[in-house]
Amino acid sequence: MKVHLVYEMAKVVKGNGVYTVFVQMVELLGKKGDIEVVVNGEGRGDVFHSHTYGMLYFLRGIGYKGRRILTVHVIPDSARGSIPGWQLLMPFIRFYFRLVYSYADVCIALSPMVEQAIRDLHAKTRIVKMYNPVPLEFWKSSDEKRKAGREKLGLAEEDFVVLGVGQLEGRKGVEDFLDVAAAIPEAKFVWAGGRPFGALTEGLIRIHDRIADATPNVSFPGMFELDDMPLIYSAADLFLFPSNQENCPMAPLEAAASGLPVIFKDLPEYRLLYEHPYLLASTTDEFIHLVRKLMTDNEFREDDRQLSIHLLEQFDEDKIRAKLIGIYTELCQKSADK
Repeated sequence: MKVHLVYEMAKVVKGNGVYTVFVQMVELLGKKGDIEVVVNGEGRGDVFHSHTYGMLYFLRGIGYKGRRILTVHVIPDSARGSIPGWQLLMPFIRFYFRLVYSYADVCIALSPMVEQAIRDLHAKTRIVKMYNPVPLEFWKSSDEKRKAGREKLGLAEEDFVVLGVGQLEGRKGVEDFLDVAAAIPEAKFVWAGGRPFGALTEGLIRIHDRIADATPNVSFPGMFELDDMPLIYSAADLFLFPSNQENCPMAPLEAAASGLPVIFKDLPEYRLLYEHPYLLASTTDEFIHLVRKLMTDNEFREDDRQLSIHLLEQFDEDKIRAKLIGIYTELCQKSADK
């Protein structure tokens, strides 16, 4: 079987979770030799599977009717705190996403919240629930990676390092991260990420000013290549994820796979998504309290690391690969029977 995988901005936008999932999906599907992968229009496949939803999604999907799949990484609510003027644009955003979802024969919903968002738009598509796979071996930490990561970030071995990862936009909770950092000057806070969408990023001036006024214990080294990210996670002692809206976020799972304790913001979508417990905070004060406790209480920190390990169980890449191939096979068979 030959699968046509699409990520439209592969040469332009790399600093986000969708790009990471796409790259690792190409590797996952091709690793056993039973699936041939065609990437971004470099040939024709038996089935079409896109991770993005621009004009090339519609153009490259022509000729695949009955065999079009879209992994839904983005829903209308993802625009909140992500793009400037999202309030005014929301009617158009909802209309466009209804077209996007309806164009696919199967929409893969990465979480119950995503499934509900597709249904709320009354999109004419079949919905299949499936998670993003997490390649544990790729993210596995080591002493060598920790040392290399700290050298890359300019950190000393004795530093207690709190890591954040994501785009520099309001939705990702960058300002909350800065507030926590200001309250804990004895720790080092590092935010890895930038603005891959440039001027289309929400809060460009506001967040720029906040970063300019940040306390000395915070650093913003920018975006890193995917192959460098295991080093960045390994360099940290704790992962802080204060994002205000997510669907199936990869950064906290990557951190968990790197062996880090993780603190999530208390969001309703996580309660629907995760099958196992996780450490959460609702307010800045709660984030500060938990960070301090994880810094000083080794037993508590180990307990949170164990939560991270169990959280990953539902994202097993072999099980997800098998389910995905089952969908490909079913669509190809139905198309052949017509």
